[in-house]
Order: sequence, then C-alpha cells, then structure tokens
Amino acid sequence: NDINKEENSKTLTTNVSWLKTTDGISIAFPENLNFNNIKGTVFLYRPSNKALDFEIPISLSNHNLLIPDKRLLDGRWNIKIDWKYNNNNYLFKTDINY
Repeated sequence: NDINKEENSKTLTTNVSWLKTTDGISIAFPENLNFNNIKGTVFLYRPSNKALDFEIPISLSNHNLLIPDKRLLDGRWNIKIDWKYNNNNYLFKTDINY
C-alpha cells in the first residue's frame, strides 16, 4: 500500500517539500492542488527516543503546514506524510536533521 502511495507521488507535477525555519519545519504541499481537498497525517519519528514521536493531522489554511519549533528537539527526525487529495493517496518520507 505504501509503495502505491509513493508511486502516486511520483506522478505529481510538484511533490511535497520541507524547509527549516526559525518557527519550526514548514511543509509545502503542491501549489497546483486545492489545499482545501488535502487531508492526512504527518508522523514525526525520533529514532533515538520513541517517547518524542508524535503525529499532526493535516489541516491547511494555505499550501503550508508548520510543525512548531517547540515540538522539535535538535537532531535526527524521520518524517512520513501520508496524505490524500480527492481520491488519490500519496506518501512522502524523508529524514532530516533539525
């Protein structure tokens, strides 16, 4: 199932991207999609400490979702964005150092 979602992501004109900011991590969804129809969940995994793992439901007022700095400790995080647009499911995974 995850493989199909990742394959669907490859068909997008622009995939999900992220950027570290002073406020936290900004996750940008494709601007050619209507953000009101984007639903899903962002999972953040801390490999060194499972107690810090958390998830955020995707609720957008524009094409960006901010994960606040206060939720993140410096170090390595695995991010998994499991999202849906209309009837298509997508998956974006990456490792970051915050």
